[in-house]
Amino acid sequence: MYELKIIIASTRPSRKGPSVASWIVEKAKDYKEFNVELLDLALINLPMMDEPEHPRLKKYQHEHTKKWSEIIDGADAFIFVTAEYNYGYPAPLKNAIDYLSQEWSYKPLGFVSYGGIAAGTRALQSLRLVVSAVKLVAIDPAVNIPFFAHHIDEDGIFKPIDSMNHSAHTLFQELLKWTPVLKAMRDKK
Repeated sequence: MYELKIIIASTRPSRKGPSVASWIVEKAKDYKEFNVELLDLALINLPMMDEPEHPRLKKYQHEHTKKWSEIIDGADAFIFVTAEYNYGYPAPLKNAIDYLSQEWSYKPLGFVSYGGIAAGTRALQSLRLVVSAVKLVAIDPAVNIPFFAHHIDEDGIFKPIDSMNHSAHTLFQELLKWTPVLKAMRDKK
């Protein structure tokens, strides 16, 4: 069984990421190859980068960094659930990525983005550059949700349409192709 970490990127108090993430976590349960853990950056609450050494050295001084390192190191694959803020992705996600280096390497990454008319796709453009620097393997296709607020009911439950469910299925199929290959590669080190 592979360890899949689904990370909610937004920490804004009025955020909708948890609604979207709850849906993708439920979809993930259809794929028995994955043991799924939801990680919420608002709850993890990493301070802005406060480690004195470069993360590639893994000389962490703070307990929050050591814990974050252990969580990410134990993963085999990721899905980032991210909003689009001003054509970019949320700053807490960049901070969470930058805390570590080797822990991310050679693991597949899928995206679920949400926003207005662009469905978060502009945020993913810049995010793909960042994740490549830590050797995450960003896969296609992504799940892009336009006008996401129209799909959240009065109880805060995300209600996807068929195309979103289809995109999620395709995303999981790609993760199932890449995860064992990259894990085997990491295991050969």
